[in-house]
Amino acid sequence: MEKMFNIGDMAVYPAHGVGVIEAIETRNVMGDDQLFYVMKILGNNATIMIPRNGAEFVGLREVISEEEIPLVYKILKEKNVPVDKQTWNKRYKEYWEKIKTGSVYEIAGVLRDLFTLKIEKDLSFGERKMMDTAKGLLIREISIAGDCDEAEVEGNLNAIFTA
Repeated sequence: MEKMFNIGDMAVYPAHGVGVIEAIETRNVMGDDQLFYVMKILGNNATIMIPRNGAEFVGLREVISEEEIPLVYKILKEKNVPVDKQTWNKRYKEYWEKIKTGSVYEIAGVLRDLFTLKIEKDLSFGERKMMDTAKGLLIREISIAGDCDEAEVEGNLNAIFTA
């Protein structure tokens, strides 16, 4: 069953991260009145309008629960993951597809893989930017799910990758 969000609810929009539902508005689209969530993304203050009847289709979801945070950290801590040897642009495309799913677990896997790859070789500019994006998405969602400061979460991530 599709999750209905209310004004003030936190939600995750794939590839953009956590935002707050600021309003639910009716808009006329091609002669048909439709309800839209008006969501402000926390990372960059962008405002996105999402058709309520298409929210599930675009991947709008609830923020993970506090109980799910250890699963994210577990993915980040996996050490014997094979390093992707394909060309950087193929790898970039594959990783971007994973980030666009909006799954916190896929994003954690991308961050872990890029960090592992970074140890072996220099990342391309795009890969470094993607790594920052994945890290930012995780930090924001984990800090909200765990009701803690983003700096604390960033410290936890840095500790995982320097261990």
